[in-house]
Amino acid sequence: MAGPGRNVIVIVTDSLRADHVGCYGSHVQTPNLDRLAAESALFEQAYAENLPTLPCRTAWWTGKYLFPERGWQHFEPTDYLLAEVLWDRGLTSALITDTYHMHKPVYNCGRGFDTTVFVRGQEYDPWVVDPGIAVDLGACRLRGDQSDEVWRERYRQYLRNATRFVREEDYCVARVVREAVRWLEDVTQRQRENLFLWVDCFDPHEPWDPPSPYREMYDPDYEGPELIDPVPGPVAGYMTERELQHTRALYAGEVTFVDQWVGVLLQAIRELGLYENSLIMHTSDHGEPFGEHGIVRKAQPWGYEELARIPWLVRHPGGLGAGQRYRAFAQPPDLMPTVLEFLGVPAELTLPYLAPVKLTFPQDIAVSSRQVRLTGQSLLPLLRGEVEQLRDCAVTGHHQAEWVIRTEEWSYFLPLQPNRPRQLYHRATDRAEQVNVLEAHREVGDALELKLRRFAEEVSA
Repeated sequence: MAGPGRNVIVIVTDSLRADHVGCYGSHVQTPNLDRLAAESALFEQAYAENLPTLPCRTAWWTGKYLFPERGWQHFEPTDYLLAEVLWDRGLTSALITDTYHMHKPVYNCGRGFDTTVFVRGQEYDPWVVDPGIAVDLGACRLRGDQSDEVWRERYRQYLRNATRFVREEDYCVARVVREAVRWLEDVTQRQRENLFLWVDCFDPHEPWDPPSPYREMYDPDYEGPELIDPVPGPVAGYMTERELQHTRALYAGEVTFVDQWVGVLLQAIRELGLYENSLIMHTSDHGEPFGEHGIVRKAQPWGYEELARIPWLVRHPGGLGAGQRYRAFAQPPDLMPTVLEFLGVPAELTLPYLAPVKLTFPQDIAVSSRQVRLTGQSLLPLLRGEVEQLRDCAVTGHHQAEWVIRTEEWSYFLPLQPNRPRQLYHRATDRAEQVNVLEAHREVGDALELKLRRFAEEVSA
């Protein structure tokens, strides 16, 4: 059993760029996240570890750096997931999500949770499948190449799903929050302690199709076509600068829409009396490209700043780090060790498992065990002021495509595919990673590549 009187609530909003959150210096209105930030530790240099969606959730739930070993895949049977660890310590748990990739066959994303609720209808989820529903593809611009066949059908599926969205409450993020509140209202009739809630919202992931007034909030005078779901790829020759600007405004509106419903959830947590004894985190899995390196959406496995940097707020019920901003690097594998330390669960985990046996009758089942090594680190020593950093770099990977290492001064890109150059950026003067200075600083690039490869070997040991 974990320590008494402690709950953990994690709120994920998918594809949320840190530079589109008010408390990170953005013009985008996020008053509810800003209010949470005022009571939280805010990590200015949090970076994704393994991209995109499912690899990041693997890092969150295993506490491990896995970018050298795994890409987009299901959980392994031998993974000891966060919810399973907490189940074994007596916590009551729920996963509430509309991230439909987590609901696909074989991924096993509900493992360990007492309750799982999958809200249907996001993006290209085959939710509304009636072929008789007519949809207008006029606003969904294709590229006029071999990708059209795939994207035409994806657009059609999203538009079918969207026929169910009439009121603001019909949209997926609202439905996720309402399901989470419903679970909290039900479970708190029996207990108010030892709860673990993971709320995983797919918004503000594309399509960027928020309801009014959020839709018009950041570009009210626009009169051109609305590309709510541009085909991933190069911007040049596909979208005008004005169209790209408006699409980014739609994304900003989606962010404010999401913040509104995150606020509904946080208010419910307060009203149910859980706010003061719960560790509450808000974070995202990755950002989103809007032309900074010539592409829109995640068209390439390029771990630039606009994709790799994520927001991360940690509100500790004891006030640790409240209102403080931390420049120390933080990464998704650190989430699980942080939760375990908060709950008083030893970091050295022992996983009981069924050893392979030859079946006999009556059947004998051999139960053995193995040690589980976490390669992430708890953030709590930072919040207590015991250390200034957990590591001197952040590492981001697209499995078998590209690895990136960032230090306070530099970022180095190591391609794992042909026809992609090595890149080095001076972060101190080029945070947006626009000017490759590798030719002038080859010794720095070589040293960072060695550091990166050694890090990959260490976490894979």
